Amino acid sequence: MERPRRLPLLFPDGNPDPESAVIGPGGVKVLITAAVFAVIAAAIHLYIFVLESLRWTAPATMAVFRISTPQEAAYTQGLAYNQGFYNLFLAVGAMLGVVLLGAGSRVAGLTLMSFAAASMVLAALVLVFSNRRMIRPALIQGGPALVCLAFTLLGA
Repeated sequence: MERPRRLPLLFPDGNPDPESAVIGPGGVKVLITAAVFAVIAAAIHLYIFVLESLRWTAPATMAVFRISTPQEAAYTQGLAYNQGFYNLFLAVGAMLGVVLLGAGSRVAGLTLMSFAAASMVLAALVLVFSNRRMIRPALIQGGPALVCLAFTLLGA
């Protein structure tokens, strides 16, 4: 039986194991930078989870989200609670990617980091497209994730 041919572009070192594939042109420093920005993005999304799911009716949170009355906060609390958990899950995905990357599971770690970061960036774009005045919150939400994604792609 003939062995399948290896694709030199996918496996430049001749080893088909993706965990042993050559790290991209930026090297390990690029992947560390990506991981740092993944942690920053995760921390931001964890903070947003706390605001949306745990502190939605607090006056300070209402001010952050420009909610003018307690009635408005009460009316939107269920939606915010649900949305907060989306942010929590994105944060967990990004952090799990960093942990896997640090543990040596490069492919799984980069995949999770990339997926979480791309989801965060896309959510930030949706925020801007839904309300052009939300550019600042979108930059806070999506900026570190975009940097993470860029460095992840450079280092992969």
